[in-house]
Amino acid sequence: MPSVESINWERFEQLTHMLAEQIAPFDPQIIIGIARGGLFPATLLSFILRHELYPIRLAYHHDDSEQPPIWLVPPPTKVDGRRVLVVHETAESGRTLALAAAEIRALGASQVRTASLYAHTWANPRPDYVALTSDALILSPWDRAIFIDGQWSTHPELSAALHNQSTDADAPPS
Repeated sequence: MPSVESINWERFEQLTHMLAEQIAPFDPQIIIGIARGGLFPATLLSFILRHELYPIRLAYHHDDSEQPPIWLVPPPTKVDGRRVLVVHETAESGRTLALAAAEIRALGASQVRTASLYAHTWANPRPDYVALTSDALILSPWDRAIFIDGQWSTHPELSAALHNQSTDADAPPS
């Protein structure tokens, strides 16, 4: 049976508090949230740790090409000379966090650390701070449902992921 871990808002808050406790000694001066999912933990961390929050957003090509992502919202130049924390929702491969951290270093940040609410065991590089390590399909509260044509429905990406996971589980071992 596919492994799914459902996170509710209360658990999200607990996990973000765990991250805050890990991050506090670093004392970031700026928190960067990777849109979209990373803005949820980044926003709460910015309130808890009382630091400014700036969003960034990258778009990947959907044709599986090895082209670099496109910056839809680049990091601010205010990172120059500052300790910066980059926050994402999930570190799957670790690629997005690594790319964002590299760009922020190139803008002159004095120190850059990364944090993720969730991380898979295969994430490489692994974030500096992680609240939950799991290889399950993690359902965050904001991923579950969308409102279309006056009705709530399961998010299509979630439906596809659950379907793919059940198909993978039914496949014979190689």
